[in-house]
Formats: sequence, C-alpha cells, structure tokens
Amino acid sequence: MNYVYASLLLHSAGKPITEDGIKKVVAAAGENPDEAKVKTLVAALEGIDIKSAIEKAAMPVAVAAPAAASSGEAQPKKEEQSEEEMEKKAETAAEGLAALFG
Repeated sequence: MNYVYASLLLHSAGKPITEDGIKKVVAAAGENPDEAKVKTLVAALEGIDIKSAIEKAAMPVAVAAPAAASSGEAQPKKEEQSEEEMEKKAETAAEGLAALFG
C-alpha cells in the first residue's frame, strides 16, 4: 500500500509518477523500496487518469445514499403489510375463541 500512497502523494503534488519519484517517497517514509513493486506500479498506472479513477471510486458512495433513502421509503409499506397480516391473524384467533365460548 505504501507504493500506492506514494503515487497518490506524487499525483496530489502535481508531480509525474515515475520510478524515481516513488522510490524517493518510499525511502523518505523510512522503507527500502522494492524495485519490482515500483516497476509494476508505474507500469500499471501508465495511461491511467488518476483523477477520474478517484472520482469513479468515490461515486458508489454518492449513489448509495439515494438508494438507502429509497429503501427507507419501501420499509413503511412492509410495516403496513405486516400490520394487516397481524390484524387478520388476530381476527382468526378471535373467531377460534368465539367458537370455544359460543
């Protein structure tokens, strides 16, 4: 994760994400950079628009809020149905009791 954080730090600073840049950031954090991990990350990020990737990653959170609100609207309907079912069960139980005492 430190390599990803290093790339995000470089991106937020407006610096190009290069092997040397990532190595310097990781070394400044007190770690010995792994050449293979650095090369793999730089190759994976090549051609990626990090800003749009971050926006897309944050989008499900924004979309989830309206979905939660709409599920809250559906919940009262379920409660109404369960109340109706409870009333029917109570009527049935009352009819059974009336038969016992009637």
